[in-house]
Amino acid sequence: MGNYRFILSGGGTGGHIYPAVAIANELKRRYPDAKFLFVGAKDKMEMEKVPQAGYEIKGLWISGIQRKLTFKNLMFPFKLMNSLLGARKIIKEFKPHVAIGTGGFASGPLLRMAESSGVPCVLQEQNSFAGITNKLLAGKAEKICVAYDGMERFFPKEKIVKTGNPIRTDLIELKENKQEAANFFGLDDNRKTVLVLGGSLGARRINQLIEKELGFFQKNQLQVLWQCGKLYFDDYKKHNSEAVKVSAFVNRMDLAYSIADVIISRAGASSVSELCLVGKPVIFIPSPNVAEDHQTQNAKALVAKEAAILIKENQLDAVFEDKFSELLKSESIQERLGTNIKKMAMPKATEHIVDEIEKLLK
Repeated sequence: MGNYRFILSGGGTGGHIYPAVAIANELKRRYPDAKFLFVGAKDKMEMEKVPQAGYEIKGLWISGIQRKLTFKNLMFPFKLMNSLLGARKIIKEFKPHVAIGTGGFASGPLLRMAESSGVPCVLQEQNSFAGITNKLLAGKAEKICVAYDGMERFFPKEKIVKTGNPIRTDLIELKENKQEAANFFGLDDNRKTVLVLGGSLGARRINQLIEKELGFFQKNQLQVLWQCGKLYFDDYKKHNSEAVKVSAFVNRMDLAYSIADVIISRAGASSVSELCLVGKPVIFIPSPNVAEDHQTQNAKALVAKEAAILIKENQLDAVFEDKFSELLKSESIQERLGTNIKKMAMPKATEHIVDEIEKLLK
């Protein structure tokens, strides 16, 4: 039987949306006749990103709880009731065989209603510190696919399967091609390159750091490939030069990773999973502004295995140059970090997650 119906929910950030789409793509590859429906939060980015990926999506009126008392918080019980009723109606009409949640506000009501209707549920948790939605849903899920060790502090041990996080397919076959990368970005393939990644929107504190350290990089004969994000491009494009390439967005990540000798990055779950595959020395500067400070937890999980360097935002001015210089001068540290992070790569994550979903179809 190939005409299964799969319902998926994950959103709020690319870190929840991308895994859901990757899982759907793999299910579609195995079951070309299957039907798919995504459920998201009405005003969030999944409402745009999921149709771009070729899937239908329905929106629920839901949002998270703010940390301080606001009008939005007073609205939360109404939104929750409205979303639970909306989710129940969607489940009733679509009649899914399996429901898959990758985190984010909308997956709470949807999976809650799915399991109460007898639909088996699979959760996928990207971070080393579980999100609140997945923690609340864990008791009723059949399987919980995770990317890190030690997740039994959040979830029932017998439900956990360590699969890793879905990774963009173009990066799984990553080949080192320094010459092509140098030509593509207009860089010198004989010079060491620092790749700076702040996410698609950008990271203000990382951008401020890189601007401040341009002289330091120049003094060390380094060139910089700097993805500053679309919110900040107008502020930083003035630094474009022979040795500094500033862009809002890097279209060819495979080539960017090829030419990089050292990578400076945020520590979102999908970034961490990609960087494990790349196997280069990484300095993580986690965003302190995310729920449960999960980026710091993600980075710490790698630091514990001597697979990365972690510098908190509030320590950057004091320690960045020292830590960077130490890394730059030591081939053995570079090699150790690159080798250890590569050991943590799980390139077949999407396939393993779908294997777990298939078991529920049997």
